[in-house]
Amino acid sequence: MSEKNEQGKRAARDRLVQQREREKARERRRRSMIVGGAVVGVLGLAAVVGVIAANTGGKGEKEKAAGPLVAPSGATGKDGLAIRSGPDDAPSTLTIWEDFRCPVCAQFENAFRDTFHELERAGRIRTEYHLATIIDGNLGGSGSLRAANAAACAQDAGKFSAYHDLLYRNQPQESVDAFADNDKLIDLAGKVPGLDTPAFRGCVNDGKHDSWVQRSNAVFQNSGFGGTPTVLLNGDPIFPKKGNEPITVANLKKWVAEAEKGRKPATGTPTPASGAPASGASATHTSAPASAAPTPVAGASATTRPAAPPPAVAPPAPSGS
Repeated sequence: MSEKNEQGKRAARDRLVQQREREKARERRRRSMIVGGAVVGVLGLAAVVGVIAANTGGKGEKEKAAGPLVAPSGATGKDGLAIRSGPDDAPSTLTIWEDFRCPVCAQFENAFRDTFHELERAGRIRTEYHLATIIDGNLGGSGSLRAANAAACAQDAGKFSAYHDLLYRNQPQESVDAFADNDKLIDLAGKVPGLDTPAFRGCVNDGKHDSWVQRSNAVFQNSGFGGTPTVLLNGDPIFPKKGNEPITVANLKKWVAEAEKGRKPATGTPTPASGAPASGASATHTSAPASAAPTPVAGASATTRPAAPPPAVAPPAPSGS
């Protein structure tokens, strides 16, 4: 009789566990946002359809301590958590929250990066990148954190832009946590001239900027944003649409023009990122000035972005690696 009771209790516990898992799955599906956006290239239209990485990753969960907070060179923005590209005095600011494991982030970047570069070179926008680790929280693993730390290490070398773009062009499938492998991240760095150095390797393997990334992610999770990518133009959300208008290359340029309100584009010459070798920086690279270089205190970051060719038809989906 007691054995039957024990079996009944185990069955009840199993049913309770299964019910909780089903409830969690329903909540994840509910909070996932289905995105259908049209992306305009020079020659045609490429559809971008995917699931935004929903911001469901445990606001109350404590992240594993990762040592003292050390920001990458040239940190800027509120609380020093932005990696900036474009002239400081541009009339408009494009704010982008991203996760390197997020597939829609890759679709978005691969479709719009040429337009961002074009507007930055024209002095019309500055782009501020913020890094999050939502996929790690939702699916498990550490690829979001490891890739973000490596990108911050690339920023120290003045090569954030090239490495950032490379990571998205070589993004693995969302369920494959390939970016959790530091050797993989270092191998990709070999494709960026001058980045694969002992200093970069040490920064990646030591997780030098892990705490900075975790701080950035904590700010994101408490921001009220629904998921990644989150894209704001002068504080107003524009992805996947602004009002009733979907984001396209043409609409983005129109919104930037409307936001300028007669203000002139920036005219200053962009400077290399703080801490970056001047000889390794393109004339179009931009970032916070050297005087803004942070000390190892509450999060910080800066950025550079290289010139890009005129926009072409955007890749419809992130490439595998």
